[in-house]
Amino acid sequence: MLPKPGRRRFRWTVRAAVWLSLVLSFAPFLAPFSALAASGGAASPVPPGEDHLVVLVSLGGFRWDYAVKYGARTLLAMAAGGASAPEGMLPAYPADTAPNQYTLVTGLYPEHHGIVADRFYGEDRTRLFDSSDPAAVGDASWYGGTPLWVLAAGQGMRSGCVLWLGCEAAIGGVRPSLLFSEKEAPDTARVEEVLAWLRLPPAERPRFVALALAGAEEAGVRFGPGSAETRRAVLEADAAVGRLRRGIAALHLPVDLMVVSDHGMAETEGSPIYLQAYTDLGGISTAGALLYPGSEAAAGQAYEQLKIADARFAVYRRADLPKGLHANTSAREGDPVILALAPVRIRAQRPAAAEAPEPPEAGSHGYDSRLVPQMRAIFCAEGPDVRRGVRLQPFENIHLYLLIAEMLGLHPPQGDGSEGVLSPVLPASH
Repeated sequence: MLPKPGRRRFRWTVRAAVWLSLVLSFAPFLAPFSALAASGGAASPVPPGEDHLVVLVSLGGFRWDYAVKYGARTLLAMAAGGASAPEGMLPAYPADTAPNQYTLVTGLYPEHHGIVADRFYGEDRTRLFDSSDPAAVGDASWYGGTPLWVLAAGQGMRSGCVLWLGCEAAIGGVRPSLLFSEKEAPDTARVEEVLAWLRLPPAERPRFVALALAGAEEAGVRFGPGSAETRRAVLEADAAVGRLRRGIAALHLPVDLMVVSDHGMAETEGSPIYLQAYTDLGGISTAGALLYPGSEAAAGQAYEQLKIADARFAVYRRADLPKGLHANTSAREGDPVILALAPVRIRAQRPAAAEAPEPPEAGSHGYDSRLVPQMRAIFCAEGPDVRRGVRLQPFENIHLYLLIAEMLGLHPPQGDGSEGVLSPVLPASH
């Protein structure tokens, strides 16, 4: 016999009441998990009045379109829920690691902060800077500008640095409060070190952290940006950022997380170009494609011979370089200066017979991002000082310095960036 309508309604009413009471009783325990799920690992609400923190992450050789191309879920989630540059961020010239890591934390073009390449000679043509040489990297005399950790220290703020160029040198007599220098450490260990710093008591905790991850540079250079190896490296980098993002969320701290890269990557075209095939390099010191003649006569001769050598590159006397490169005032740039017009490998000299041959490079970087747009870098950010849903047009990376200083309440020196460029990222309260 069918139940009477009134009795059925009564039974469902009782059941609904029981379920509602159970949900309400467990709500306090479920809230943290539901908040984390809704944010995808982003920072959850924090107590008011706490000092905000900034964690700046650089992914080596991570091209602006890799996240979409290879389905990097963490980075795509950050871009969707925070601020991003869908068509990329413009690295300083040259689009190499050392110049751009230091530009990101000084707001200066390489010609103004001094790190003009990964490898170059000083003004006297006797000292060589090599970003793979610990002695050179730790020598503060190479570095100009006021990196963010020095700026922070001068205004009573602690900082931490993981394998970021310049951190190991006492620039202005100052190093970061906390330093991690194990170059062979995997990205997971680097992330865990930062999370350990963020768990410190407030008086010991760094408010600015610069974290360099391996990213996709090695895979991109060895196998090319379209390779399976690069796809794997991209997803591993994304997983490392995801680990960091979830760890930050669990701490309930007001952290602005910013993920960038030093430069992008292009498929290498053709075989290497060796400048010694076109001009006599006797009496000229060289570093990569940089030329340091011992006299004006030698400089003039090299210029005249090289300017008609190959359509894949242009040659300029340094003072005549295009203004947009911001590379015509430092003697560290050499003179004359070679400007690649396509993603080709250019070296001054062939490896000596006794040296191991250069390994083939399917991918390359170091070019002007206006000529080779594959040099564009990634940018995405989220946190309490980041407006949701902001989509930026391509912008120069010199402007990030002022944005980070504003987030931290620091007073930066005059630099090459402009305050208004990234102001759309900040909420109206700033």
